Amino acid sequence: MPMERAEALVLRTTDWSESSRIATLWTRERGKVRALAKGGRRLRSAFENALDLLTHCGIVLLHKTTGGLDLITEAQVIEVFPRLRCDLQAYYGGCYLAELLADGTQDLDPHPGLFDAALVALRQLGAGPPVGRVLGVFEMAWLRESGVQPVLDVCAGCGGKPTCEDLSFSCEMGGIVCPACRSGLRERRAISPLVWQALREVESEAVRGEALPREVRAVLEQYVCYHLGRRPRSLAFLERQL
Repeated sequence: MPMERAEALVLRTTDWSESSRIATLWTRERGKVRALAKGGRRLRSAFENALDLLTHCGIVLLHKTTGGLDLITEAQVIEVFPRLRCDLQAYYGGCYLAELLADGTQDLDPHPGLFDAALVALRQLGAGPPVGRVLGVFEMAWLRESGVQPVLDVCAGCGGKPTCEDLSFSCEMGGIVCPACRSGLRERRAISPLVWQALREVESEAVRGEALPREVRAVLEQYVCYHLGRRPRSLAFLERQL
């Protein structure tokens, strides 16, 4: 059975037996993997704290060639993001990020750019930039890597150059739409020039000191939920903090 070293973020863990656990990991090299850590529940296990939620770790995977779960044979902590342990808003933001990676990606479909974006977001949560803005930049990265980045520079319907006035955003069309193209769309949201500009700033990965307008968060969350196919459970906790 081949072995491989990988860099991973711990997204979720589930107890498997009295001594073992199953970990859902987002890895740079292989994308999302689910693997069994034998002895991972023991107080003095070889993994120590490396498989704790939202931990950046280096692992060794033993690949099963006949199906079934891979095995984690080694795991060492690289980074623990201590602010997530003392800032409730940052922690819920990290949980939301983990849920998007765990439920909004395919198994064994690597996206190194999304791995890097997740690391940047986890380092920034609770470090100064508003949590909503940090998550907005990550949401854009997740949408981009998923192939559904919203169209913001031109009308998603006709491709025409929009004006600042009388714009709408449509999840169905995949971005902003002009007055002519929005006709007949039941699912659309009017947006102001300020919101349009803020969305374009987030798309360009601009993390600033001011919080995102609430309407921008609403547009992003609606679009993420549309493509995820459901509302992330962690959003209910996160929204109480933002």
